Amino acid sequence: TVFARCTPEHKARIVSALRAGGHTTGFLGDGVNDLPALHAADVGICPRNAVDVAREAADVVLAEKDLTAIDRAVVAGRRSSGNIATYLRITLSSNLGNVIAMLTAGLMLPFLPMLPAQVLVQNLCFDAAQLAFAFERPAASVVRRPTVLRPRDFLRFITGFGLLNAAADLATFGVLALALHNAPGDGGETAFHAGWFTENLLTQALVMILLRTGRTAAERKAGGPLRTAAAGLAAVGVV
Repeated sequence: TVFARCTPEHKARIVSALRAGGHTTGFLGDGVNDLPALHAADVGICPRNAVDVAREAADVVLAEKDLTAIDRAVVAGRRSSGNIATYLRITLSSNLGNVIAMLTAGLMLPFLPMLPAQVLVQNLCFDAAQLAFAFERPAASVVRRPTVLRPRDFLRFITGFGLLNAAADLATFGVLALALHNAPGDGGETAFHAGWFTENLLTQALVMILLRTGRTAAERKAGGPLRTAAAGLAAVGVV
């Protein structure tokens, strides 16, 4: 829709109507007649050669005479928000599962399920692998629409996947306990520590691949920084 020959009041009314309809609005203007719309928009934008009052009213001042900078900024913001959402889902759900499994195992086992040094190394490796999110290119669906984290859906996802992660850890505990039941001396305890450490890193690497936001099956198969980091994390667990 194109609006032409608008008065300052009309511009502000159009922006307000879009916001009332649930849209996040940006308005680009450079003159005094654009002030009402700049104030009414979620993001007011003006070029650097705009009048002083417009620059003061704007939230963003373009440093170059290039309107494509707005498009690049929107895309960069959506990529960042998509990667942040994926990072939060993976990290919080994985940590919740580990906490539940660790507490449960601590009540059931006569020894620590994992040594403190192993916990620190595991967290360090997992956090280092997730630095790849800074270089990850989200799927096209993430760039088309902004990522919105709704608290209720977010907590539901974290709880559900965290419990699933905890169930996988507890199943691993059961298998290790049965396999090492008759191990002599402290060999069973040491093997248990190593087994859960390996399983945990392999699981976290798999989660990093599966929970990338907005990925189709074909996109998940494609290479990328996150896939490389997950492979490195899995290699550390196996070694």
